[in-house]
This record gives sequence, C-alpha cells and structure tokens, in this order.
Amino acid sequence: MFDTLSDNLGSIFDRLTRRGALSERQVEEALGDIRTALLEADVALPVVRSFIDQLRPLAIGADVLKSVTPGQQVVKIVNDALVDMLGAAAPLSFDAVPPVVMMMVGLQGSGKTTTTAKIAKFIADNEKRKVLMASLDTQRPAAMQQLAVLGEQTGIDTLPIVEGQSPVDIAKRAVQAGKLGGFDVVMLDTAGRTNADEALMAEMAAIENATAPKETLLVADSLTGQEAVTIAGQFAARVSLSGIVLTRADGDGRGGAALSMRYVTGVPIKFLGVGEAIDKLEIFDPQRLANRILGMGDVVGLVEKASETMDAEKAEKIANRMKKGQFTLDDMAEQLKQMQAMGGMSGVLGMLPGMGKMKKQLAALNMDERELLRQAAIVSSMTRAERDNPKVMNASRKRRVAGGSGTSVQDVNKVLKMHRQMADMMKKMGKGGLAGMANMLGGLGGNMGGNMPGNMPQMPQLDPNNLPDLNQLGGKLGGAAPPDFLKGLGLPDNGPKKK
Repeated sequence: MFDTLSDNLGSIFDRLTRRGALSERQVEEALGDIRTALLEADVALPVVRSFIDQLRPLAIGADVLKSVTPGQQVVKIVNDALVDMLGAAAPLSFDAVPPVVMMMVGLQGSGKTTTTAKIAKFIADNEKRKVLMASLDTQRPAAMQQLAVLGEQTGIDTLPIVEGQSPVDIAKRAVQAGKLGGFDVVMLDTAGRTNADEALMAEMAAIENATAPKETLLVADSLTGQEAVTIAGQFAARVSLSGIVLTRADGDGRGGAALSMRYVTGVPIKFLGVGEAIDKLEIFDPQRLANRILGMGDVVGLVEKASETMDAEKAEKIANRMKKGQFTLDDMAEQLKQMQAMGGMSGVLGMLPGMGKMKKQLAALNMDERELLRQAAIVSSMTRAERDNPKVMNASRKRRVAGGSGTSVQDVNKVLKMHRQMADMMKKMGKGGLAGMANMLGGLGGNMGGNMPGNMPQMPQLDPNNLPDLNQLGGKLGGAAPPDFLKGLGLPDNGPKKK
C-alpha cells in the first residue's frame, strides 16, 4: 500500500536533502511535485488542496529556509501534515454495559463478513473479551452459514441460525443471547447491497434503533479508490458511523482512499485488511503509516509482526544451536517460514527505516517471494536423517526429493548450497556473538546514521548511489561472500563476472 506515493515522495525528498540551502522557489517547486504525487495516488482534490495550503506557510518559513538541514525540516513538516490528515488513532470503544454491540455495515462484496470474523478474533485475542457473532444477512445465499464456518475456524461463538426471522429480530435475539450467555461483545454482520439504496439504509437504521450499537463500522474496499470515499460519505449521512475498516489494502498501491477518508467523512479509520487470512488485520496508526509512506519505516510494526509470527521457544533453540555452530536444514526451513509469515523479504525491508532503495534493488533482481515456499517444500520432502545431515544427499536421494516436492534436482542443489552458505554465516555469527551480527550489518548501520529514529526529527537516509551490493552483504561476516551468494538464495546473480 502507498508504494506509488512513497516512491514519488522519496524522489522529491532525495532532491531536497541533497541541497544545502533552499530558496523559496525551490520549496514551491517541491510543493508542486508533492501535489502531483498525491493526485497520482488518487487522493481527493479537496484533500490535496487543503494539505498543500497547510504545508506552504510552514515550508517557506524562516525555520526551513534558514535551517542547517532545510530538506530534513521539510520532510518533518510533511510527516506532521500527513499525520494530521490521517487523524488521531481511534481504538475500539468498550465503554458500555456488556454486551457491547458492534454493527458492521457496507456494500456487498466489500469483505464485510470476513472482516467481522477478523475483528472478533482480534478482540478475543488482544482484549481478552468473550465475543458472539451474528449474521443479519437474509439477502445473500449462505451468508449466515459463511459466518458460522468462520466462527468454527476462529473459535468465536456464532448465533444459531433460525430461518424466517427479519434482520431486526435476529439483532434483538443476538443481544439477548449475549446477555444470557455472559458475552462481552456482540458483533452484528448486516446485509449489503450493490449500492447504497434506500432499502439498505432503512434496514440499518432499524437495526441501529433496536440495538443501540456502541461501534458502527463501515467496511469499504480500498481498491475502489475514490468511490470508497463517496460510499463512506453516503453511509455517514444516514448512519452514526464510529469508524471505517479498509479491506484489500495490501492490493492498493496508491492508497488515496485511506488518505481521503478522514477528511471527507470526519470518521476515523480503525483497521486495515491486509490479506485474506483471518489474522491479516492491522490497527490503523497514523504516525506509523506516515513514517512508512515517507520511507522512515515502521520498526514498531515490524517488532509486533515478529512477536505475533515467531515461536519464541523455537527461536531460542535455534539461537542456542547457532552458538554451538549448529544449523540444520530444519532450522533453515523455520527461518524461511518466519520470513514468509512476516511478508517475505520485501515486506520486512519495507518496514525498516531508510530501506526503500534496498527494496527496489531486490525488486530489480526479480526476486520471486514464492521461492521461499518452494524451498520450504524441498526441505519438507527430506527425511529426518537427511535434514539433520545434508551430506548424505546423493543423486538418488536428490531425485526422490525433487519428485516429492514437485521441483527439479537443480532446485534441490540450490537449497543444499544455500544451507551450506547460511550455516557458514551462522557459525561466524555464533563465534562473534553480537559483534558478528554488528559486523554483518556494519555497512548498513553506517549509512543509516547509527541510530534508530525516535520521534522522527530527521529522516534516516541511504545514499542511492552508495547502496551496498547485495552480493557483498555476506562478506560483512568476516569472510568474502561467495560469488554466487544470491543464486543460493534462489535469486539471479547480478554480481560482477570473473573473466
């Protein structure tokens, strides 16, 4: 999400930060470029105008033009303005007599039912509250059954289906069941339509009057762009919306809807749906999102994602074996699995400060994230003895593994080679402890200024003309990186060729 906007703004800020002093004319040109970048990202025109009007007096003020680092000052001003545009973080409210009623509304096809289950699981896991889900959708075939299935998958209770009841009657029964069953939260998944027609609005108003929901969340598809903003405005005019959930945010490269929503509707965005899986739900945090848009990363988000996906016990076992110089194929497969769970290499890099250029470099290598899955499949096709001791892998064993994983012998050889290279690195890291890790990342640390950003007074920079060669990163471990290091990772070797 926001890839297009982030790239365009990154180019603008690169030009600004390379200059020493800035003139008023140069700042005005930069503001014009920022305006164009926002419009290309599908941000609504009134929002863009308001944003630029907010920036102009600050960007051409004495604090910027006479600053020692004027480019960095402009970046900070844009960051603050983005946060202001996106609005303050707005967590779910549970300040009501249980059961707290939450009503989900939106058009048909926006992902409302799946989002209901995602939020229910989020509440159960993070707020430790007992949740009851109820489908009020009597229009769409099997809609109630779909929610029941999602309830079974997530371990969330669902209201028993009673045929022939109206949506209002179902809602009343759900609230009553919530009271009798000792539930903390009751989530009502309402019916959708292909458009915001009068019948839909009347039905939602009746449900609202009957249940008095504490939260009314609009589920909107971010891929519809400004149409999502229009829909949000229509719902906000008829129903007391308390928040918005943008689905399919992972597929929206522009992100204009997210940047426009708060300004147009006055309603905060509370969650982003970033995938089909039930756990692919992110809390909408304006500060962290602004940091990611401006290339400053989201270290907090990365840590949270790591804590959610990583098995601490497994990680500790691997770390202990690394200290002893041990690194099996099972260990490697576990690392690949964790990387995939965190969004792959590109997903991790996108959340690190100043790593946008590195992300582009990886993209230029035509890295296929599905390679991680293929490599994991190859390891899974090996026996326990083979995974513990890869040296036993002869030609016949390789053919068997290739057949079992649906790959080729060449692919199996790649994985074995990758394991040897990673094992060598892990041994060196184990011997050097934290110093070994620091040496490995030494080149990057120098370019990033050595410090993680605090409350973002300055934007960490990587000189695009001085990016470390990916083939040489392994050399930071204390030895020379193998010339085909990237090939071992399933990537093409774009390094220099020896004659």
